[in-house]
Amino acid sequence: MGRRHIQVARKLGLQLVGVYDPNPESLHLAQQEYSLPSELLFNQLDSLYSKAKPDILIIATTADAHCALTCMGAEQGAKYILVEKPMAVSLEECDRMIETCARSGAKLAVNHQMRFMEQYTEPKRLFSTPAYGGLASMTVIAGNFGFAMNGTHYFEAFRLLADENLTEVTAWFSEATVANPRGLQFSDRAGSIRAVTASGKRLYMEIGADQGHGVRVTYACRNGMITVNELTGEMILSEREAQYRDLPTTRYGMPAVNAQRTIQAAEIIDTSAAVLSALLHDANNVSGADGRRVVELLVAAYQSAENGNLPLRLNGNIDSTRLFPWA
Repeated sequence: MGRRHIQVARKLGLQLVGVYDPNPESLHLAQQEYSLPSELLFNQLDSLYSKAKPDILIIATTADAHCALTCMGAEQGAKYILVEKPMAVSLEECDRMIETCARSGAKLAVNHQMRFMEQYTEPKRLFSTPAYGGLASMTVIAGNFGFAMNGTHYFEAFRLLADENLTEVTAWFSEATVANPRGLQFSDRAGSIRAVTASGKRLYMEIGADQGHGVRVTYACRNGMITVNELTGEMILSEREAQYRDLPTTRYGMPAVNAQRTIQAAEIIDTSAAVLSALLHDANNVSGADGRRVVELLVAAYQSAENGNLPLRLNGNIDSTRLFPWA
């Protein structure tokens, strides 16, 4: 992902002043792939800050380093900091990042790109019309991509789509942990999550460890359904014919208008560039508070799964100090 952010910087016309990685093989790979001059490569952070003096810092390490690198960057004078998801490995770390950036005058963003992706903006436009009658639930059925690695994006997406914060989480984890190729010290969880807002809108995620193919999201509305294959961009639409919209929801089999469309499939470079641009222009920014809210929901899911799958309300009873092995 760090190498992809080099593409992001170039796409936005930014001057690349330094690339840091403690692993010389990773630096060499970036140098070869993007024809970087040797003077832009750093394996010591002190040298990066003393020689390159970056105004913008993009942190694409594993999550266990996000807090320390963000705080160091803010204290070293970076004006804008974009950090990969999940934002940190504890709520306490999220709070430290937000406080340090605020104290140092640095603007912080987390790379949750969902508000800039057509696979979310277009369904929201549709279910906000009378033809669909408003969102009731969002159901994500996918292969085993892990709740921290990719599931976190759906917490942020649902908040935007529902125009509400999720207030309660119930989780069921698959028995096995999800190993991560970035190192044996990292692991994630698969399974099922049900989360709800105060008004009763619902997010479901079904990403069991025994599921190994695809990513599909279905939006159920008062008068219709929208299903998106996020990997291909295929969208299937079904809405009640207009003359039947006012009938009760129990009349679920009424004549419908059905259609198929193609929208942009899941994409990383352009949407990450949109997140960084929003940070730089202070418009529609994915803030540190947004990233923290996602981590809070993830921590709540762990607490629910580990305490008999009981629903857990987000009312201040979430463990802020526990460190998690997310990559």
